Amino acid sequence: MDDETMIARRRGVMTGGTPPRRSRGRLADEVYDTLLGQLMSLRIEPGSRVTIDVLARELGVSQTPIRDALNRMEAEGLVVRVPHAGYRIPPQITRQRFEDMLEVRLLLEPAAARRSAERASLKQVAGLRRMLEEMAELEGGNGLMAYGAFGLRDAAFHDLVALSAENQVIRETLARLHTHVHLFRLLHDTQVTHLAMAEHEEVLAAVAARDPDAAAYAMRRHILLSGERFRRLFDEVKDADGIA
Repeated sequence: MDDETMIARRRGVMTGGTPPRRSRGRLADEVYDTLLGQLMSLRIEPGSRVTIDVLARELGVSQTPIRDALNRMEAEGLVVRVPHAGYRIPPQITRQRFEDMLEVRLLLEPAAARRSAERASLKQVAGLRRMLEEMAELEGGNGLMAYGAFGLRDAAFHDLVALSAENQVIRETLARLHTHVHLFRLLHDTQVTHLAMAEHEEVLAAVAARDPDAAAYAMRRHILLSGERFRRLFDEVKDADGIA
């Protein structure tokens, strides 16, 4: 499966519809993406316990793809294995981890957007546009699943920008951060999706116009504004602790 097919599959994993024949690897990928969506929507809460048998019943699949998906998530630090008790969801990221992730994103993502404006194919630009159209349909949607689905597409949008930049090291580094999983776990707020949409549109417009400087600027602005939106959560917790 090529990179763009993988992105397209990740985009559609929460929209329903099950292919009649799926290989073990593909089914594990679908389970993995579904669990990511549940993490981002807070349907699976930080600190909660998950087990293979419960997830298998809930998702209507055998235990094998569940186990494969959870093993992958454990390797990526998204779940923690508890001996004889299944898996536990780690707590939300700390303020320091958040700031470190933001710093890395500011170093890499504007550079990726710049290269995307120079190198993206017409097919990739069209793919970015389709993602924004799908995100617009989910924007402000009711329920946690819509929020999680928006988060998956948000992550896929940034991943396709990195892919179209044709720098695999940047793409792999950003993928290992799992930025959107951690950010969407911090907050369920439809205002976040509304503001992100406008900023994504500015990035796409610059990439489509083949304007590297504008693309880098738009991506940097998006990351800074996103950082401000999520940083206030840590400030609110700090203020609450001070009052207590």
